[in-house]
Amino acid sequence: MIRLKNIYYMLSYAYRVLNEEGYKSIQAEEFENIHDLMAAILIQGVTLQCKRGLHKDYIKATEVTGNLRGKIDVTNSIKQNTLMRRSMVCHFDEFSENILLNQIVKTTMQLLIQSKEVKADNRKELRKLSLFFENVDLISPQTINWSALSYHRNNATYKLLMNICLLIIKGLLMTTENGEYKMRQFLDDQQMHQLYEKFLLGYFKKEYPEFSVKASFIDWNVDNGITEFLPAMKSDITMINGDKTLIIDAKYYGKTMQTHSMYNSRTLNSNNLYQIYTYVKNKDRSGSGNVSGLLLYAKTDEEISPNNQYQIDGNKIIVRTLDLGAEWAIIVEQLSEVAMIVK
Repeated sequence: MIRLKNIYYMLSYAYRVLNEEGYKSIQAEEFENIHDLMAAILIQGVTLQCKRGLHKDYIKATEVTGNLRGKIDVTNSIKQNTLMRRSMVCHFDEFSENILLNQIVKTTMQLLIQSKEVKADNRKELRKLSLFFENVDLISPQTINWSALSYHRNNATYKLLMNICLLIIKGLLMTTENGEYKMRQFLDDQQMHQLYEKFLLGYFKKEYPEFSVKASFIDWNVDNGITEFLPAMKSDITMINGDKTLIIDAKYYGKTMQTHSMYNSRTLNSNNLYQIYTYVKNKDRSGSGNVSGLLLYAKTDEEISPNNQYQIDGNKIIVRTLDLGAEWAIIVEQLSEVAMIVK
């Protein structure tokens, strides 16, 4: 089981803004569950955003009015017989805080307010903050198009808020048979997998600035120049130090090993192994052997936790597990061993 404190540290590396002054007080808190942790982060983030001011943008609005503005809708004015009231149907752009970003924040706060898993003090703070969103509509969580969110200089401060809202809505929220919402006891594997990847990338970027660390695409080492229809290869993390390269594939599964009932044996996930091998061999075009691959699994409750190093066709293929249930100092030690591969 992952320690809640470790979840906060993971979030801090995944989203560097959590290291800023406004969030420092959260580090000293002890949390009973994931819901309170998310509520505390959201409270701090929304408080800071309210001090800056809620972002506003132009939204399309329609109104029957005697004060003509924007574009007059003659057709609908005739249909609704608005001329008898000396008014017209007008379409116009209104500068308002009732935009999608604020709607997502308000909706997420409301879900936490309704959750009994969130302690009373945090629910009280969320209610206070909701007063700043009086003119913002609630929306259905299922209708949110997360991929449609875009950021620019004026709304960049919403990035962390949106990522926390995403974790809460997609990672914790469940719909019951009668259509009501309730919260899971922990983030689902899909959201944890994404957080795990972002955490590892953010950690190595911050703690090892002497390395080149990024999620990079790997070109196919084709002989005839034809790459049409070949799938893209993108590493979770590529670490480069001098002439050494380490390609890391982060894996967060309920089970690390695959079982073969016919032979009564367990092996590494074959698809994972084939994938990292393919990345390494296409990256190491010269056959130097300086490119290594690492499958870094989050530790599970299985009896076997692989910790192996294979030398395959001139390259190292390494399999390790990271114990997210351990003390943070132990996790740091395990990650330093990973960095040693390219030192």
